[in-house]
Amino acid sequence: MNTRKQQVKAFNRLLDIMDDLREKCPWDKKQTLQSLRHLTIEETYELGDAILDNDLQEIKKELGDVLLHIVFYAKIGSETNTFDIADVCNSICDKLIDRHPHIYGDVVVADEEEVKRNWEKLKLKEGKKSVLEGVPKSLPALVKASRIQDKVKGVGFDWEEPHQVWDKVQEELQELQVEVQAGNQEKIEAEFGDVLFSLVNYARYIGLDPETALERINKKFKKRFEYIEANASKELELMSLEEMDALWNEAKGK
Repeated sequence: MNTRKQQVKAFNRLLDIMDDLREKCPWDKKQTLQSLRHLTIEETYELGDAILDNDLQEIKKELGDVLLHIVFYAKIGSETNTFDIADVCNSICDKLIDRHPHIYGDVVVADEEEVKRNWEKLKLKEGKKSVLEGVPKSLPALVKASRIQDKVKGVGFDWEEPHQVWDKVQEELQELQVEVQAGNQEKIEAEFGDVLFSLVNYARYIGLDPETALERINKKFKKRFEYIEANASKELELMSLEEMDALWNEAKGK
């Protein structure tokens, strides 16, 4: 592994390259905070894919792409004397020190849960009006539900036992079935949302990340369906469900 001196040298190299690109490259010169936004989101998802696949070499590459974007934003900020990479680094350093009084102060904590509770209390003392203020509006709904539930748990708004959460899932499923039978689409949607929200909550109670669990199933389904496509003896539209199901089972066996 590289020494701290080598790490700093590599980071300085990236800063120098960013200066060159911003000055000389037609594409890099045109970019703004707004034009980079969707690219940053894409890079973050690519990093997430690499982490799910546990591909360490790909994780290294994708981390580089994300780091480039951070440096790019800081470079743009420096051009208007608004902020630069030092401001970015110092800002997060100050926040980490302030929110870890059990490390940098005299606060004593018993466990991880107490750390999280203290974190939320400190955020409110910093002027935030709600513990949910830090949940980004543009998060995907499933991830947002998980973060909302995790946030309110930090201030004690939570079930006491896992079976209570599972009972809530069952209750919401029953309510969904009632509305499905009644045929009111608006109420069906609302109850379906309640089912999803309660399932996300249950996932948290049994130690699962619902987004990761669902994405793994997406990947598994995609792989098996592609097996059907690759091994079908005729066009899929001409195959019976039984024929496709037989290939699906072959894929499961492999």
